[in-house]
Amino acid sequence: MATIAGLSGNQFLPSSKDYSEWRYQYATSTHEIHHDMYPGLIVQPHNKDDIKKVIAYAKTHGKAIAIRTGGHQYSGASSTGPNNVQLDLRSTFRSPGDLVYVEEVTHSFVRASVSHSIGELSDYLSKHHVFVPLGQCSHVYLGGHAQTGGYGQLGRSFGLFGDYIRALEIIDHNGEEKEITRTSDPELFYAWLGGSPGNFGVLTHVLLEVNRDSDYVGSLGLRVVHLYDTAKLRKLLGHLAKMSDDENFPRNYDLCISVISASPGDTSSDLPSGLDEQMKEEHPETVAHEGNPVWPRRIVVYAQYVPFSPSDKPDMNFFEQLETGSFLQSEVEKMPMSQLSSLWMFRDMREFELPYVKRMYATKSRTLVKDGWVDWVVSRVDEIVEPSMNGQWLTAQFQCFGGKNSMFTRNANNGTSYSWRDSTMLMTMDNFHKPEKKAEAEAWEAKNDAEAIGPQGIFSKENRRLVWGSYGSFDLDSVWETYYEDRPKYERLMRARKRADPNGTFTPNSFCVKRAE
Repeated sequence: MATIAGLSGNQFLPSSKDYSEWRYQYATSTHEIHHDMYPGLIVQPHNKDDIKKVIAYAKTHGKAIAIRTGGHQYSGASSTGPNNVQLDLRSTFRSPGDLVYVEEVTHSFVRASVSHSIGELSDYLSKHHVFVPLGQCSHVYLGGHAQTGGYGQLGRSFGLFGDYIRALEIIDHNGEEKEITRTSDPELFYAWLGGSPGNFGVLTHVLLEVNRDSDYVGSLGLRVVHLYDTAKLRKLLGHLAKMSDDENFPRNYDLCISVISASPGDTSSDLPSGLDEQMKEEHPETVAHEGNPVWPRRIVVYAQYVPFSPSDKPDMNFFEQLETGSFLQSEVEKMPMSQLSSLWMFRDMREFELPYVKRMYATKSRTLVKDGWVDWVVSRVDEIVEPSMNGQWLTAQFQCFGGKNSMFTRNANNGTSYSWRDSTMLMTMDNFHKPEKKAEAEAWEAKNDAEAIGPQGIFSKENRRLVWGSYGSFDLDSVWETYYEDRPKYERLMRARKRADPNGTFTPNSFCVKRAE
């Protein structure tokens, strides 16, 4: 493949000096052999005209375009093979006009480009004392985050990031610039926000309606680190399971519990910003010669309360039962919601610099306590985290999303197609491993699949997956029922795909909604 004439942006062929650097993304450590992640050409456009030229080139020469912003898709779907082009938008839209705050009398808005990370957006929103729900991985960029929902700490209290998108600015398969809203084009708005990301055109900007700190005075947050202990984990997950099972649990509260193995060597730790400094101060014995603390096996708790009316008062027992016996001294902090949103952000690009076997499960169960889920999941976690020198490292996360008061649930029919909005809890179980331990990691995850999911599953009777947490088959159409609730919904997305991508210009791999015939 040759470079494209007339572009002002950078282009990298496989023979280019820096090709390997720009090809790399989150999934490269795991999927490059099985999934094609060697684009024939990587283009870093400088502007919209460059993007239009790439689209025209692809149509003329029968190529497909894979769109990358952050490149954090678990299965590597933001990459492609040697016959196709990768469009890398990380640096394309970063002028002052690409991140703008607009305050009106009753509403506030932010226009943001896909060339910003959610960490950057969070900092920008905090500066203006406004917020929206955001994920916790600060290096994820807005393109994929918007199209896959934007799951994060505010899930129950405020819903998903994508629930706050009011307009999409796109470049379509003909190279035409368009704005899509729920009113102007409900079918494409629906498909863009929940269908397979990157397969409907090139998203450049989103318009967000944001929340103001001044409307939620009195919000509280708690970050707690516990040393890993099976009894402690059982107790904490017991609180979470009771909360998840309670259909009437107040919307005011969010709770997320993570388990993280000890850091192996110089690999990263999956912790929010600020905790390294606290660790150094309270436990100087953990500081290595490079000046950074060596983190032990741990349980990390994130808890939050937000008032929705002047009469709302927090139940402080909610926090007290989570912080007792913590490793790092902690206390409930009163701070504006925009600052709390930043507090939940992880600072590192990835959890461990190792290959992985990932799982993301969702359930609508309200009988987790009765079904013995807590004891089961503690035993599964303990099998990886408790032994030392087993060549496997776990990052697991458990978060409550459900209940009739939850905005995650109540926003279900808002014109987007994000799936499984009746889910009560999400559970990730990610096994990072040495290359020679791959078979053991896969066997451990296979047992989780068999016992947690299915008609007799202890966690969910259905196999519910989300496109941001993909695993298993890379042919999405062959397993469509795990990502979308029913056939009519999937066929609606198929029709939108045919309309948005009639020539296959945005079909760079098999992880996409199939186009209708």
